[in-house]
Amino acid sequence: MLQYIVQRIFKGALTFLAAITVTFLIVRLMPGDPTTAFISDSMSPQDVAYLNTLLGLDKSLLEQYWLFLRNLAHLELGQSFFLKEPVGDIILPCLGWTLLLVGTSLAITLMIGIPLGVYTARHKGNWIDQSVSTLIVLGISIFIPLIAFILVYVFSLELDLTPVGGAVTPGIDDDERLLDIAYHMILPTITLVIVNLAQIVLYTRSSMLDVLKEDYIRTARAKGVGDRAVIWGHALRNAMIPTVTVTGLMLGKMVAGAVLTETVFSWPGVGSMIYEAVQKQDFPLLQGAFIVLAFSVIAMTLVTDLVVAWLDPRIKLSGGVAK
Repeated sequence: MLQYIVQRIFKGALTFLAAITVTFLIVRLMPGDPTTAFISDSMSPQDVAYLNTLLGLDKSLLEQYWLFLRNLAHLELGQSFFLKEPVGDIILPCLGWTLLLVGTSLAITLMIGIPLGVYTARHKGNWIDQSVSTLIVLGISIFIPLIAFILVYVFSLELDLTPVGGAVTPGIDDDERLLDIAYHMILPTITLVIVNLAQIVLYTRSSMLDVLKEDYIRTARAKGVGDRAVIWGHALRNAMIPTVTVTGLMLGKMVAGAVLTETVFSWPGVGSMIYEAVQKQDFPLLQGAFIVLAFSVIAMTLVTDLVVAWLDPRIKLSGGVAK
């Protein structure tokens, strides 16, 4: 088990290094120049040169990369060009909002998707299964801003049931704050659930159909084990392996989807912060946001690997390969 964990951590570290390197290059290859927002007609060429030196943009790309890695090793993400504050202090509050939104959406997606996938597998071919299969195709192909705008138009503008955006009503009392946050979370959560639910249902259903054909399932039924016990006690654990795997991969998609969702609903998370940082060409803030998100996704992927290894006894924990 220890060797398996060490191997996964090593692979995660290599992935993280690749991710931060790509992030460093992408934000610097973006069109535009962050100094243009500071430059005015009254500034001389010497002032512009000093500004580039102050922001560290006068150094070569390789020098900037070395300084970037050195600071990252000391857990220093730099200082925002525009907000003049440490990047970590800016990201942490935003990260809390993003984790709240993504975590809630993931929990609801699993609570709905797994039982629905099991049910459709048990009742393959009936009208509910066919209807869910049609919705799966729609859910996989739907575009996040489209469903977000539809929800806002129907529930916020037409029915006036939910807020248009934001996370907290200004001036709300502390004793009503949690309910107010939950109230503002309704539409962004529904958006993320809709666009991710299809994958969970699809993988759970497909895996359950395969598992229900296995010999040990037929043996259990031949011994008189009840259908509920066969499904939930015998089949589900093995059927969950592909679902857990796709859940780990789906977290990355959810994080990417949160950028669009938070922007549409003005949710004060990392996604909205990234959108603003892109507009302002704030390199340190963009780097810090992508690094934190990349680390979060890689960490969840490691957890997913360990859960799959626990669920599947065929995996050799010493080598991490199936027998």
